[in-house]
Amino acid sequence: MTLTAHLQGGPYQAYTYGYPHKTAYRVLEPPVPLQEVWAGENRRNLFLYLHVPFCEMRCGFCNLFTLVGAPQALETAYLDALTRQAYAVREALGDASFSRMALGGGTPTFLEASELERVFDLLCGVFGARPEALPTSVESSPATATRERLQVLAERGVSRVSIGIQSFVESEVRSVGRAQRTAEVHAALAQIRAAGIANLNLDLIYGLAHQTPDTWLHSLREALQWLPEELFLYPLYVRPLTGIGRLGRTWDDERLELYRLGRDFLQAHGYVQTSMRRFQRAALPLGSEPEYSCQLDGMVGLGCGARSYTRGLHYSSEYAVGAVGVRDILQDFVTRPDADFQLATHGARLNADEQRRRFVLQSLLHVTGLSLPAYRAAFGSSALADYPQLGELAAQGLAHQSGAALVLTPAGLELSDALGPWLYSPSVQGLSEAYAWR
Repeated sequence: MTLTAHLQGGPYQAYTYGYPHKTAYRVLEPPVPLQEVWAGENRRNLFLYLHVPFCEMRCGFCNLFTLVGAPQALETAYLDALTRQAYAVREALGDASFSRMALGGGTPTFLEASELERVFDLLCGVFGARPEALPTSVESSPATATRERLQVLAERGVSRVSIGIQSFVESEVRSVGRAQRTAEVHAALAQIRAAGIANLNLDLIYGLAHQTPDTWLHSLREALQWLPEELFLYPLYVRPLTGIGRLGRTWDDERLELYRLGRDFLQAHGYVQTSMRRFQRAALPLGSEPEYSCQLDGMVGLGCGARSYTRGLHYSSEYAVGAVGVRDILQDFVTRPDADFQLATHGARLNADEQRRRFVLQSLLHVTGLSLPAYRAAFGSSALADYPQLGELAAQGLAHQSGAALVLTPAGLELSDALGPWLYSPSVQGLSEAYAWR
């Protein structure tokens, strides 16, 4: 499809945070032994990710793999299964080493302080991954950012806490099913700053019900009181099986106006934009992620809902959004025999074309752009020859060549959620469209 025709679908089509999306994963027949999956991979600079699929509440926009109201027995069983999985994965990885680490979810700080200690002991003891030695990020929420939990993160050397605020206007967060008091939000942010963790990220959402340009600017001003090192500005999406997805909710699409307002406000207040969503304080070094390259290096995912990446295979547990589907998958995970943790059972195989597309997507949607020499070094060919449609970006003023890189213009960057899907392969598009949501 031409770019002009594709853009008729609007600026908000899909968030390309990973390619291919989990909706393109299928059962692997037969399952693939992890030792075989990782045998030919460069295992020197891996990303270690651990998924905690528990939350105190489920937001109306959330399509993450997480469960609300999990009983303590399930939490304990989950950590026990996570331990068994960690040893199985470590055996398959051999001499692997890690450059970055993250705990996500769900809400990792839903776990009690003692349980967080157990998780960090596991990561250090099995993988040699110590937060004080690696850039390490942990996701949190206002209700769970308690002094005891944050003390564990600080003492362990966690370098970044990311907290989903979404809005500082209570009526706006209530519109997506979030019971959250603004006073509680400020108290949580005070606790994070008091803990002394170096980097704070705040997530905010634009396009919420009742939100206006004035209330959006109010949330941004409230956020900047805490001088966050990063902010992520997310457009609201309505997805299958989410709370507002079930309501069939629609709204006047003012998201692009709000995006531009937020972008301009943050840039005027000392922040640099590094992607459509991410803004970083300009006073901080802008360097790339140390050692790890998201385009080429692998990721090792632990826990139910975590994804793992190699060049030729992306794999994970099954995916679900609805509570029944999540519970079923979690029950399978906690009762799984040890031998099954040595197998990849669900995933997507990436042929040469998919590997090249992923490199293009992961590069182009970042402010530094697609490095043409790096692409040639990785694949032995020209990106512009492999994907001549990239020329349409420059023709429409959405990208330009800056040195040896193809870089999106501001007009192109704001269309990231349309340009990403435009570059998906027909095969991946077909798999995602045929996915049976559960």
